[in-house]
Amino acid sequence: PAYKRNVWFTEWGKDSGLSLRHTGDKLVDHKSPFQKVEVFNTYKYGKMLTLDGLIMTTEKDEYVYHEMIAHPAMQAHKDAKRVLIVGGGDGGVARELLRYEQLEEVVVAEVDEVVIKTAREHFPKIASSFAHPKTKLEIGDGMKYVSECDDASFDLVIVDSPDRVGPAEGLYSEEFYQNIHRILKPNGIMVAQSESPRFNEHVFVGIANCHRKLFGNDKVWTYLAFVPTYTTGMWAFSFASKGDFKPSSITSEAAASFSKEHDLQYYNEDIHNAAFVLPTYVKKMLEA
Repeated sequence: PAYKRNVWFTEWGKDSGLSLRHTGDKLVDHKSPFQKVEVFNTYKYGKMLTLDGLIMTTEKDEYVYHEMIAHPAMQAHKDAKRVLIVGGGDGGVARELLRYEQLEEVVVAEVDEVVIKTAREHFPKIASSFAHPKTKLEIGDGMKYVSECDDASFDLVIVDSPDRVGPAEGLYSEEFYQNIHRILKPNGIMVAQSESPRFNEHVFVGIANCHRKLFGNDKVWTYLAFVPTYTTGMWAFSFASKGDFKPSSITSEAAASFSKEHDLQYYNEDIHNAAFVLPTYVKKMLEA
């Protein structure tokens, strides 16, 4: 197509970057008390939300991240009733969780109300979960919220944190994950996004080691998904079990039926199993 303007957004890393052409006019350009919140209209991926210059989500590929951070644990647990999302200000994780009728409550602990308002206005299909009666919004510091929760109060905790900068720094600490372990029920599961193995190797390995220290070496699994607009395309998640549930606890027939019924675009029973099969170089990182 012919473009009237040749304007690009670039997310810069230390030695590389990801660039997307956009229309040239920011739909949102706001400095919240915590971070810079921007929305661009890109030609390739539709509307794009960035925080402090880092890509958080886009209309065209958001389903990959949101489906893969939610469904592996929900399919493995089978009977989760109460879930906590730390972060999740765009609403996408809650949207995926609320596909499960047995859920009684989804708590979203998001520090930045501006992100929620922006998602509601510019990403209504992603943020639709905020209007659901089972969703409870807790605006404030997620680390503080977790520290004040009762013991054994959640079946599943999902850490949907941005990169390790600014207000998210505390969400990578051992103290934070100790509290998550405490507030999980005896058979609870925690899932956390754990960065790019290729781009953020130090953080990726550090998260895995922290989780293995708290949950046990045989209770933590790393899995991967491929998000085109995230750094290097490959993104990692940590699945940590407090009890007996593990990734292989899924029923393949149920996962297949669920993904078909809800017209999921990335997750299915085969992807579930394949996601936990790691490339050799990633396995070596985790074994070092």
